[in-house]
Order: sequence, then structure tokens, then C-alpha cells
Amino acid sequence: MTTDSELTSHDLDDWQALRRHLVKHADQIARDPALLDALGLQPRSRHLIDFGPAALSRLEARALKDFDVRRQLEMTAKANFDAQNQTHGLALSLMEARNHADLARRLNEESRNRFGLIAATIALEDIAPVPLGWKTLDYGGVDYIVGETGLSLLGPDAVCRVLFDDDTKRIKSAAVLRIALWREGRPGLVAFGSSDFDGFSPDMGAELVAFVSRVVERVAERWPVLA
Repeated sequence: MTTDSELTSHDLDDWQALRRHLVKHADQIARDPALLDALGLQPRSRHLIDFGPAALSRLEARALKDFDVRRQLEMTAKANFDAQNQTHGLALSLMEARNHADLARRLNEESRNRFGLIAATIALEDIAPVPLGWKTLDYGGVDYIVGETGLSLLGPDAVCRVLFDDDTKRIKSAAVLRIALWREGRPGLVAFGSSDFDGFSPDMGAELVAFVSRVVERVAERWPVLA
């Protein structure tokens, strides 16, 4: 059997053998300042080893990482809270609309001022009169844009000229939501355009823009569409 005094390089490659060797010579290690410093440890007393710069650096790195995670969570929570407040403010403004044209104007202006968007529009299929200030879609245009079973479309693919006219040149991503108006469920769309490629993305939740679209539906049903 190999003794500690006869340890070979092969033995020291084995962790258990090396550990036994270190434990047996712990007193000598504690009296070797250069070795302790190299290991990032400092002797404080006969029975206490204090963490040195290396260990403290690891603890500091972990603390900074935890702080960064908390800060990101706080920033996300604040952003969500602010977005909800702005959305509720927009909804209140829409509810004060006096007619269809005023509703479209308020939606566009509030979306620009509150969220920094390029434009927001309301579109309706041309199977009956279309209110002043709303976009006109060909019959089947809603299904063509969001899909026959689709309720929404978010991302660059949602940008289309028929919804945003000349603003399309500045819009990089959009959110388009299906709506159904009046008793006959006339198909239409509410669309929001952003100058940011990541302003709207397919993996983004559509809850807030869907909420606004439902408000548009309810408010628009206050008045009939006159020929």
C-alpha cells in the first residue's frame, strides 16, 4: 500500500488520495501563507479560515447577478404596469367618442401619443357602407389578412398597405386584430403599426391590443352606418 510519504504523481491525480494528503497536513497548510494566498484563503485564527479575494469575488459576482435579475423583473413589472395604465387611458378616451369618425381619430391619436406608434386604424369589409375615416377592405379581406380562423396577426407579416396607406413605408411591424360589428357580425380589423421591427412579434401576447379592439367593437355599435 502507498503511504502519504510515498505519494506518486499518479496518486495525486486521484482526488480522494489528494484530499487525504491535504487533511493529514492541514496544520502545515494553515502555516503556509503563500499557499493560502494562492488558494484565495487567509488564516484568521487557529481554527478559522477566512475567505480571501477569490472567494469574495465569486460571492460578489453572484450578488450582482441576483441584483441584475431582480432589477430586470422590477423593470418588466413597471413596464407592464405602465402599459396597462396607458391602455386603460386609451379605452376611456375611445368611450368618449361622438361618432365613427371620432372613434377612428381618437384611436390613431391616442396610440401615437401614448405608445409611440406610427398609426392605428379601423377597417371594414365593403359589403355595406363604411364609416368615414375607416379603411375599406374587399369582401374576404379580413380572412385574407389574418387567416380564415385567425383572430390576430402580429409581426412584420401584419404590415399591409391597405391598412396603413402611405404610413406603411415607416411601419416595420404591426398587430392586426379581427373584430365583428353590429348584430350581423360584419367582419373588420383593428390595426396598430410600429416603427420598430420588434414592436410587435408573433410570440408576443396580444391581450392589451385585443382589449382595445373589443372596446372599439362596443363603442362602434352605438351608431348605425348610414349609406
